Order: sequence, then structure tokens, then C-alpha cells
Amino acid sequence: MPATPDDLFAFLDEMGIKTETITHPAVFTVEESKSLRGEIPGAHVKNLFIKDKKGNLFLISALEDTRIDLKSIHEVIGGSGRVSFCSADQLREHLGVEPGSVTPFAVINDKAGRVSAILDRRLMEHDRINVHPLVNTMTTGIARDDLVAFMGKTGHQPAILTVGEAAPSENS
Repeated sequence: MPATPDDLFAFLDEMGIKTETITHPAVFTVEESKSLRGEIPGAHVKNLFIKDKKGNLFLISALEDTRIDLKSIHEVIGGSGRVSFCSADQLREHLGVEPGSVTPFAVINDKAGRVSAILDRRLMEHDRINVHPLVNTMTTGIARDDLVAFMGKTGHQPAILTVGEAAPSENS
């Protein structure tokens, strides 16, 4: 049985990690979540759960405006050949979350250690990072260093890599 948000919060509490969580209507895309920006300070994240040609699994978390080139990202993350998105079934099996709820917190459910966690370098420039706590009806703010500590405690020491660049703003 995958961890629930309550399980996650209990794990974080045991680690002495403070978080702040708000509840909101379900959001499935970065675009939908932008309506919450005024209520939630800090960096907002987009997540990609992908696999390479050999079936290696990668969870990439980056700033929401990051453009990631799927044709070449395998070279950055150490994948074998081009990558593709994992299916909803693979998402449930390996990370224990539903589509629209992908989050770096989901590594708590990867007991087999199959998933390589990657945090984008631009994301790591922010003190506070906002992610879903395993469901897309809540957003949890966590300190950057606490997120890294949490991931390490689950056996998923994240690689900090430059996975893309900021998308041009609509005003440019």
C-alpha cells in the first residue's frame, strides 16, 4: 500500500522537518496550478517521470517554467538512449501516485530503489520549494535542504543537474 499524505507528514515530523500545507481544488497541470500563485510563496515545481530505452526510471523535478528537451535529456541524466514518459500504471507501481500528483515526495513509495531522483539546479536556487504531498489537492512548502534530506533518508539521494532552461516569458 503506498504512503498517504498523513504517512508522509508523519515521516517528515519524525525527521524534524517543518512544512506548510494548503488544501485546494485538484490541479493536474502547471497551467492549472498557476491560479494558486498568490496564495503560496516559493518556487513551484513541475515533475517528469520518464524511462530510458533500458527501462531505467527517472523522476525529474524542476522549476515550473523549465523547458526540458526530451530528445537530449538522456545525455544529461545518464540515461541509455532517448526517454519516454512512464505510463499511469508505472507511475502507480513505482511512485504510488496518480497522474497529476507526481512529486519528489513520491520517492517514499519506491521501496525497490528503481527510481533515480533528479533536482534541477535552478530549482535548488530557491529556499522554499512547493510540491504536492502525494495528492494534487494539496501543496506543501518545504525548505530546499529539508527536501534533499528527506529524499536521502528514503534512499534517493538526488542528483542536482541542469536539466533545462527557463522558457521565454510571454512578454519577451
